[in-house]
Amino acid sequence: MYDNVLVATDGSAGTTETLSHAVSIARDNDAVVHGLYVVDRRLVLAAEKDTQDDVRQSLEEEGEVALDDIAVGGEEAGLSVETRMEEGIPHKVIVEYAETADIDLVVMGTHGRTGRDRVANLGSVTERVVENSPVPVLVVHID
Repeated sequence: MYDNVLVATDGSAGTTETLSHAVSIARDNDAVVHGLYVVDRRLVLAAEKDTQDDVRQSLEEEGEVALDDIAVGGEEAGLSVETRMEEGIPHKVIVEYAETADIDLVVMGTHGRTGRDRVANLGSVTERVVENSPVPVLVVHID
């Protein structure tokens, strides 16, 4: 039923719980786990011109750590893992990736980071993916 399972991550601590659900489903279906981290272009553009490169670099470093965690978690479970980092508007990139990578299931958390400036953007990413995804979305509640 599931050949390709996508774990969309923002690098938050809740990704561990989300990954465990994705790995369980992927293992039961002998599926490939895909990890996707999106560098939020809006955060880069909102920064002062002279700090945009630093913001992008910081987000990319966070993404590398998050994707490495997904790779390790999937490989430790004996699964094939593919990871990718993209830049753009997170919900749009996730939906596009699901369409182009032949994803059968998207797994993501209810929310990501905290902080007033990020709650509105990142809390709505899951909702927007659910509304626009061409495939089922498993939403994992993150405390």
